[in-house]
Amino acid sequence: MSEADIRAERVKKLHVLQDAGMEAYPAQSRRDTSIAELVEDFDKFEKGATGITIAGRIMARRGQGGIIFADVYDGTHSTSSGQAGRAQVVVQADSVATIQIFNDAVDIGDFVEFTGKAFKTKRGEKSLKVSEWRMLAKSLLPIPDEWYGLKDEEKKLRERYLDILLNEDVRSMFVRRSKFWQSAREFYLSQGFLEIETPILESTPGGADARPFVTHHHALDIDVYLRISLELWHKRMLVAGFPKVFEIGRVFRNEGQSREHLQDFTFLESYEAYSDIEKGKEFVKALYRHIAKETYGKYTFDIHGHTVDLAEDWQTVDFRTAIQEKFGIDPISCTEDEAIQAVRDAQITLGEALNKPRAVDHLWKNVRKTIAGPAFLVGTPAYLTPLAKRTQGEPEIVERIQVLIGGSEVGNGYGELNDPLDQRARFEDQEKLRAEGDEEAQRLDLDYVRAMEYGMPPAFGFGVSERLFAFLENKPAHEAQLFPLLRPRQ
Repeated sequence: MSEADIRAERVKKLHVLQDAGMEAYPAQSRRDTSIAELVEDFDKFEKGATGITIAGRIMARRGQGGIIFADVYDGTHSTSSGQAGRAQVVVQADSVATIQIFNDAVDIGDFVEFTGKAFKTKRGEKSLKVSEWRMLAKSLLPIPDEWYGLKDEEKKLRERYLDILLNEDVRSMFVRRSKFWQSAREFYLSQGFLEIETPILESTPGGADARPFVTHHHALDIDVYLRISLELWHKRMLVAGFPKVFEIGRVFRNEGQSREHLQDFTFLESYEAYSDIEKGKEFVKALYRHIAKETYGKYTFDIHGHTVDLAEDWQTVDFRTAIQEKFGIDPISCTEDEAIQAVRDAQITLGEALNKPRAVDHLWKNVRKTIAGPAFLVGTPAYLTPLAKRTQGEPEIVERIQVLIGGSEVGNGYGELNDPLDQRARFEDQEKLRAEGDEEAQRLDLDYVRAMEYGMPPAFGFGVSERLFAFLENKPAHEAQLFPLLRPRQ
């Protein structure tokens, strides 16, 4: 039968329920026991004098006529076994007056409520002998067979709820995703950080090299942007006198999509006054190890063909040295033409208008993919990082660390620039790049510069996105999101 035919048949079954005086979508459920509780305390319920009421989705049914067996799932999990909350119910003609309606109207996928007594079948299977049942939500579309599941990769993402329902591995991944962010939040709170919320709509996007999404604010009659970073708001909080702040929130970047990049994603950003990148290294190592231990119970991961052990010593990689060794040019002193020629000689795919910063960034990313990590990248040129403090004695490089894991950058930290004159000059340099066609160059944010002119303490800032979670799962970024954006169905 086609899906349309199945739907039409199920709509007819709504009338079967209606003719029997039974609601298909009642407003309330009488459930008093989860399936996980039934499984955990089965002996207690079996010996109990009174019945219990469970509820859930019918995942399988067997039998017809005088006796029907059905597997019911309610999404709860046993705390001792970790198994999904599933139970067998037995509907028999000698104990349920409405068994014929059950036969005629109940399908796999329906949400049904069952009242009865716990008992073991002759085969010893823990079950519920039903004395009464009630429809809670009649399904009109069939869920895929559990054994075969969803095979179409696009359908898995487009109808992710079915993939989660039928695939315990996918379900478990999203439980881990929750633990991932929970463990990060717990770590920051334990270190005395204040959790804050900052605007998503901005009049001037900043804090990262990215093309923003733009929309129109009708009440103010101005164009506004979805934030590409949390940074500039957080550093205003340092000006305001808060020494430690962090935020876990959504950011949006209107740029390319790949295994590692999405256009909207969850981001964690934090700032600590009076800290620096050397203290920051120890902080970041402790953060990553805490997340790994609390989420996965381990420190070693296979990521993109690399084996990464977060518990081992983290190496240090120097940006300038790495580029010189691989391509024979000095990324600090080379000319724009030399940088662009090095990209061409290396046959690196060019994705945008090239200038020296973009060319050198291409070269670095080519080197980066060979580094398993965990490692910290240091020595980044100042022209690539308009928001980081210059290194004392070496003004051509900045106080920046990047976390390298599995051949990519998975975390970024700055010794924050707090010189308002230098900040304005670097913003103006970025504006020149924008005028030359670099849409990802940063904008001159005069409001932020003004805030800095009131005085901002030295600080260490750090940011890491959900890319870290995808890497630890060894999954493409879109597969590690609950509902990644897809083109509408044609």
